[in-house]
Amino acid sequence: MQINSAVNTAINKQIGMEFGAYLQYLAISTHFDVEGLSELAAFFKAQAEDERDHAERFINHVVAFNGKLEIPTIEAPSSNVNTIEEAAQLSLDWEMKVTEEINALLKLAGEQGDHITENFLSWFLDEQLEELSTMNKLLKVAKRAGDNELAVEEFMARHRGQQQPNPNADG
Repeated sequence: MQINSAVNTAINKQIGMEFGAYLQYLAISTHFDVEGLSELAAFFKAQAEDERDHAERFINHVVAFNGKLEIPTIEAPSSNVNTIEEAAQLSLDWEMKVTEEINALLKLAGEQGDHITENFLSWFLDEQLEELSTMNKLLKVAKRAGDNELAVEEFMARHRGQQQPNPNADG
């Protein structure tokens, strides 16, 4: 069975977005690491690893479907993140864009009668809800903390590992 060419092209675009998110989160993690905010650095490093995992899931789907992998050019991440609030807003905006793209991909798969890809994408919908919720919460905390970055760092330390696990995640 061969993947529909329009769906294949859209998935390749999504792979680029996931790798772009990986690089952006890695850049943010590095910024906080340099600033000595190790909890935030670890949080964004974990986010980066999640995004790389997402890209690999899409790649595996293309391979399983005998598709053609063509990873698009990936833009350089923003390195102008100076505050936690800026990082959280950038991340929330990115996750909203990714959610829109996954919704469009789901719609395309349905229009093309690709029910296997529709089913595959349901995991990503659950994942995006978790990502949006997490970044929205971080943004709210950052806004409340204002210039007190150590308050956010302390919040992250207290809440490490307490995020709701995604029951549909498989590793």
